[in-house]
Amino acid sequence: MRIALTHNLRLSDSEDEAEFDSRETVDALAGAIERLGHRVERIEVSGPASRTVARLEAFGPDLIFNTAEGRRGRFREAFFPALFDELGMPYTGSDAYALALTLDKQLTKLVLAQHGVPTPRWQYLEDARQLQVNALRYPVIVKPNFEGSSKGITQDSVVEDPLRLHEVVDEALRRYPAGLLVEEYVVGRDVTVPYLEAAAPDRKGVLQPVEYVIDEAASATRRYAIYDYELKTKLDRYVSVRAPAKVRRHQAERIQQICETVYRQLGIRDLGRIDLRLGDDGHVYFLEINALPSLEPGAGIYAAAALEGLHADAVLGAVIRSAVERWGIADKNARRGRPRRTERLKVGFSFNVKRVTPDPAGEQDDEAEYDSPKTLQAIREAIASWGHEVVDLEATQDLPVVLASTPVDVVFNIAEGFKGRSREAQVPSLLELLDIPYTGSDPAALSVSLDKALAKRMVRTHGILTPDYAVLHTGKERLPRELSFPLLVKPVAEGTSKGVTKKSIVRDEVELREVARELISKYRQPALVESYIAGREFTVGLLGERRPRVLPPMEIVFLDASDPTPIYSFDMKQDWSEKIRYEVPAKLSAKELDRLEKAARECFTALGCRDVARLDFRMDADGRIFFIECNPLPGLAPGWSDLVLIAQAAGIEYRGLIGEILSFAIRRYQERERERERARRAQAAAERESAQAHGAAPTHAGGHAAAGGSGTGTAAGNGAASGNATDRLKPEA
Repeated sequence: MRIALTHNLRLSDSEDEAEFDSRETVDALAGAIERLGHRVERIEVSGPASRTVARLEAFGPDLIFNTAEGRRGRFREAFFPALFDELGMPYTGSDAYALALTLDKQLTKLVLAQHGVPTPRWQYLEDARQLQVNALRYPVIVKPNFEGSSKGITQDSVVEDPLRLHEVVDEALRRYPAGLLVEEYVVGRDVTVPYLEAAAPDRKGVLQPVEYVIDEAASATRRYAIYDYELKTKLDRYVSVRAPAKVRRHQAERIQQICETVYRQLGIRDLGRIDLRLGDDGHVYFLEINALPSLEPGAGIYAAAALEGLHADAVLGAVIRSAVERWGIADKNARRGRPRRTERLKVGFSFNVKRVTPDPAGEQDDEAEYDSPKTLQAIREAIASWGHEVVDLEATQDLPVVLASTPVDVVFNIAEGFKGRSREAQVPSLLELLDIPYTGSDPAALSVSLDKALAKRMVRTHGILTPDYAVLHTGKERLPRELSFPLLVKPVAEGTSKGVTKKSIVRDEVELREVARELISKYRQPALVESYIAGREFTVGLLGERRPRVLPPMEIVFLDASDPTPIYSFDMKQDWSEKIRYEVPAKLSAKELDRLEKAARECFTALGCRDVARLDFRMDADGRIFFIECNPLPGLAPGWSDLVLIAQAAGIEYRGLIGEILSFAIRRYQERERERERARRAQAAAERESAQAHGAAPTHAGGHAAAGGSGTGTAAGNGAASGNATDRLKPEA
């Protein structure tokens, strides 16, 4: 199977990341799942949820192995299972409801109390004024209500003096304002009872209890026998797991009874862990439950499973097995939600290959916008790494014939087209004619964006500033009054800064008309003349559809301080090492960043872009943002292209960037398949109704259609109509 391992990666020793998985744990989990014969894709979920969705849709897992804790809030553990449900993707572990319930210790206790589960008496506090100092027996223990991994629990959490309780509660609420439990402290010891739904069937998945044994040297310095945060982190070397725990027979029976009730009533699936307290009085008390228990090497669940004859890999195998059975993954007809891909897709890859290296001076730039063989191979490998078959579709004039004879599911499009103002729209137009989903913007957006003057007109209607401009078709046209020198002259429908050189900055009308005529002649298209905006230059990448995600802006820092009118010219894009510096993320104030991101998103929407685009802006000395142009087919050269550098700064590696762009087309492919399936079902239903209306023959139990009716009845069951007709035509013996 294809399994996505969703997790939060622990990058620091801070308490905020205490529940996250270390790199060693993630490596161990991925290695074990691979040894079980599955293909694993590691997906770190700490970034924007849109990135997680994109990577999941690009990979198309059969199952998600989820260990993600979420980052913030009282429902953080429930967030990703809820997201997986929305996506229609099956996952391991309990559902969002169970995870939200069990993270709330107070609510869990209230639910279980209705089913006779014993727990120490407690108070729940969201405000120190709610504290009733004499309502409980002392000592008491103060702990956060919505935290795991013993966060917030120290030796000082146990309070024996009522006069000190207010002080402890005030400090705890300051750190954990979501809520606290003040609970009667039970003198005794802790035991943990892991749960594997697919193991120990005679005990309904409840494994034997284990306990954490603290080294005597560490115990001597600790007043209370609690497994606190310090023991779980800094002093974990002093803690070992004893399996099974030392419990008396009547306690073992009581533990089994309590745990069966807890796991059943809370709806825990696949795996879990209950923490109990064995009092010195012999009673068993429920403390809390973890529906997302630790799976780091050495965790108690492995020790308990070993008592059932399960090694570490088999523990994960048991989790996967119960999830597979629950979701009916083995049965292809039992899928739920949106269709999932169990076989790799055929991804067409449309491109133009660069066979002639551009001259940095711009004399030979015919193929400057095309992609080098090295870049094409990097994209192929990135697509294939997501489990897809890549089919090359070079954008030559033979492409329509090739597409007709080479069926593909989706197309990853970076083709620039042949010629003309709509050349970037040519391949997408062909794909739309053939109803093949593809990456990137549609033909209308590509045509509008390529025509810089038309793009400027479009964004102005949305209130975005852009330099004043004019379009010269011959070079002889009268200039608008609002244009003042210096001016910038460039081809109206080219990319990659083609035609933008040192000569493009003009300071008088004679120079302007000379440069304009040269560009019109060379590129066989009008020249765009626009006011030069002095200031900082930025390029902004966006990923998404209706609500695109704005990546960190990149500033193009010009290094020649003697040049009063620097521009991001063609030669700089070919060799930028000594002339410019890329700064990403750009150094911007919060207000400047907000204005730039808003302008980028507005322009993306105004131009009708989709999936991916890169937009260029200038910021003048007054902080005003001016739209320059939009590239909805940005370069994807590894380690070189602006968008790739921007993505790296956002924590998106090259493979992830390609996968995210591809995921949007896969989503449209899935929507198309759902529509086709609905249409097929509607047609089948209409045919059945039509057959019934025309008196189709009923079917006997043996499968033979009864005689009568119009003689055009449809076959039922296994559809043996032709056989039945033959039987009726046989001559009598």
